[in-house]
Amino acid sequence: MANPVTTSPLADLDLVGAEVLGPDGLNKGAICLRDGWIAAPDRAGRRVDLSGYRILPGIVDIHGDGFERHLAPRRGVMTSLAPGLGSTDAELAANGITTAVLAQFWSWEGGMRGPDFARRVLEALAQEPMLTDCRVQLRFETHLLEDYAAFEEAVAAYGVDYVVFNDHLPHDALAKGRRPPRLTGQALKSGRSPETHLAMLQALHAGRDAVPGAVGALAARLAARGVRLGSHDDPDAGTRRDWRARGAAISEFPETRAAALAARQGGDAVILGAPNVVRGGSHSGKVAARDLIGEGLCDALASDYHYPAPRLAVLRLVADGVVSLEDGWALISSRPAALLGLADRGVLAEGRRADLVVMDPVTGRIGATICAGRISHMAGAVAARFLG
Repeated sequence: MANPVTTSPLADLDLVGAEVLGPDGLNKGAICLRDGWIAAPDRAGRRVDLSGYRILPGIVDIHGDGFERHLAPRRGVMTSLAPGLGSTDAELAANGITTAVLAQFWSWEGGMRGPDFARRVLEALAQEPMLTDCRVQLRFETHLLEDYAAFEEAVAAYGVDYVVFNDHLPHDALAKGRRPPRLTGQALKSGRSPETHLAMLQALHAGRDAVPGAVGALAARLAARGVRLGSHDDPDAGTRRDWRARGAAISEFPETRAAALAARQGGDAVILGAPNVVRGGSHSGKVAARDLIGEGLCDALASDYHYPAPRLAVLRLVADGVVSLEDGWALISSRPAALLGLADRGVLAEGRRADLVVMDPVTGRIGATICAGRISHMAGAVAARFLG
């Protein structure tokens, strides 16, 4: 599922003088844009001198939920999602993201993570034109046994092609008969009383023995339709192997090295959170993404909850000598594009979509973002070059 686009791409445009990150590394050269695609210099176009800047492939963000704060800044405040999607579009573009997978919950948490809100997001994305290529991933809470049919219907109705399975129930506390942490806050966000919320959690936990069979059957049906499947927060190697057996070949944010290694050994893809790299480690005490990247146990970096993070993470990894610019940028461009089956982007080469960013190599700031030949962001000195 991708959102509609109504604007036309730029006319013939030649970007010259910059360092271009192509398939063979950084080189001085020209990028010729023709009708939304990168083309050979077969005819003269309007020239824009970008000397002193770098042109890199547009960022493909394979998982991000930072849009939540735009769509629902306060519970129950926004009646229309269109303005929030416009704000999301602008933030994505300002951070060099040209393809964004919006990770929307279908969860017992309710509120903006509940099924009703998920349907609203799907409907809004199907109608609201955006410059960024925004797609959707539905994150399904596996213990919602009574929601399986409705969830599957929504996946089919809206053409969702990426589903990730979550289990965020506080099983340890529930098994011991304790009140889970943050219960009152969760209840308020969901619109339930703490007592009602706790009773729901207990009921979901009580049905846990039926989940493996049910989720396995659901995964098989979705896979038969061509839906891409993944799991979220794999805690150990055994859990990763279980998800692989169900056809979920993507491991999002594995919590341990053992889980990431099991994914790699089984041929599964590993997606890590870029904020983990920027912070210098996990905020919740899980494995450090930098360490896994250094071991080659990472296929793509995702924004997770912070859209500036993919770019900042790569720049930090390059500065620290963990990866080269070519290999680091591939983690946020060509490699996530390949995981999503998007062969038309992620690399600056003839015949690919004109998805690119113009970056100041000193500050790392994005001066311009072009998505399918359309300007989605432009500011400062780079804008002056284009206007001149």
